[in-house]
Amino acid sequence: MSVNLRSVFAFAKEYHQKKESQKDIQYGTAGFRSHADNLDYVMYRMGVLAALRSRAKASQAIGVMITASHNPEHDNGVKLIDPLGEMLEQRWEKLATDLVNVPDSELEAQVAKICEDEKIDNNEQAKVFVGMDTRYHSPQLSRAVVNGILALKGTVTEFGIVTTPMLHYFVTCTNTQNAYGVPTEEGYMSKLIAAFKALRGETGEQGNYRNQLYYDGANGVGSLKMLGFIKKLNGALNVKVFNSNGKINFKCGADFVKTNHRVPEGLPEDALASVGRCCSVDGDADRVVYYFTDADGVFHLLDGDRIATLLAGYLKDLIEQCGVQLEMGLVQTAYANGASTDYIVNQMKIPVACTRTGVKHLHHKALEYDIGVYFEANGHGTIIYSDKAKRAIRAASEDETRPEAQRKTAARLLQFIDLTNETVGDAISDMLLVETVLHAKGWNLTDWLASYTDLPNVLEKVYLADRNVITVTDADRVVVEPEGLQDAIDAIVSKFPKGRSFVRPSGTEDIVRVYAEADTRENAVQLSFEVANLVFDRAGGIGSRPTKMEF
Repeated sequence: MSVNLRSVFAFAKEYHQKKESQKDIQYGTAGFRSHADNLDYVMYRMGVLAALRSRAKASQAIGVMITASHNPEHDNGVKLIDPLGEMLEQRWEKLATDLVNVPDSELEAQVAKICEDEKIDNNEQAKVFVGMDTRYHSPQLSRAVVNGILALKGTVTEFGIVTTPMLHYFVTCTNTQNAYGVPTEEGYMSKLIAAFKALRGETGEQGNYRNQLYYDGANGVGSLKMLGFIKKLNGALNVKVFNSNGKINFKCGADFVKTNHRVPEGLPEDALASVGRCCSVDGDADRVVYYFTDADGVFHLLDGDRIATLLAGYLKDLIEQCGVQLEMGLVQTAYANGASTDYIVNQMKIPVACTRTGVKHLHHKALEYDIGVYFEANGHGTIIYSDKAKRAIRAASEDETRPEAQRKTAARLLQFIDLTNETVGDAISDMLLVETVLHAKGWNLTDWLASYTDLPNVLEKVYLADRNVITVTDADRVVVEPEGLQDAIDAIVSKFPKGRSFVRPSGTEDIVRVYAEADTRENAVQLSFEVANLVFDRAGGIGSRPTKMEF
């Protein structure tokens, strides 16, 4: 097979031109994201890069996911998936940024440079998997990706509309020769449902746990796939799907619920009337949060911090019960509620590490433990089990010298591992894990909420002319530039009991996120208001000045 790199340039010039007016963009924590109208040339070039990446990784399958996750409907995006389901290697993020930003006239030379620097043999096979979310512009952008792959004579498998975690799963299964599972939608669903039913047993209700879940699909792919799951669950979990055919992420979904601390639009009346158990996923179904309104109509959120503590506590109990010696750790970001960190360290006695925001950072840190639990507060996370942990647990399940109770617990742990999508945060897998633990404990959401009390917190956006004027360090908790901004933030924080606040530039848009927590909701709101206005003044805010949120 011979690849003519000039064809890459010729095809781009003919069909996927980069206009001179289009600004440079950066491969961020979630790949490239922008208004869909600006992405055609980006998609084409990412198809080219995916083919190169496959050849650089000995012709292993590489994934390309077209999605803007929790962003508004007019946006879209693209990100690459590495051979074992990981996010794209950080060094290649720069290659992606450079490739996307060169003018058409330099595209051929840039591709040639990547081939030379990375010692890529274009006579090798390139294998690329492509998936997309439900946005109306995703099919057209998918075609641009495919054209980029074909320009380098790569082979393409198009999975059509899938969740982001499903594509991660397909890539991993293929590159492990199906050791992780069967790389099809049917294989994905069957693996999770078989494990869930085995863990669940025949009893649908237990203690305070009721077999009814209200599921907000964010009008995205998560609602579509959940409808398929419901048929195969066959009553093992009764799920009522809502927000399945409107505008994606509009006043619904995990990001809306987490950011606004209120129920999504479209929530059925009976969920409110019965103090129902509700969850929301985001547009591509890689994050999930739980919530309910109590008998007094007060909203309560159980976010990624809560999910992490629930799952870690259950796993710790199972590990102790089956008598296997394993090191477990929990990984958080600066957005984690301070009360959750205190509970994990002092009550659960589980080590906690803090990393920069972005799943790739948490995932990497979690690999250092035998069992690593990681979640962002936004509901994005999963559990990673080392080969050592899997071998030890399997050996315990088969060791007839052990008491029967230990062997059964070890077997249950193996089912729990099968229910986990270890490749990436997966809203559907995580939801089934939560339901498994709540059922085993006989808990409703009130019981779950009672494990500890969150510090009131607020997350706010400040729009800037250029988010890159702010640089941060210490796992995103300390501002380095502009000089003096961190000292000013610290001065504001010192006025509030149990106050904590930090600012972090977004990886996908020109905003800075301001996080604040304090002893009361009123103080958290005031703290965020003061810090947001400080950032607006010191870092080049644009548009309307931040206003105080309701409390």
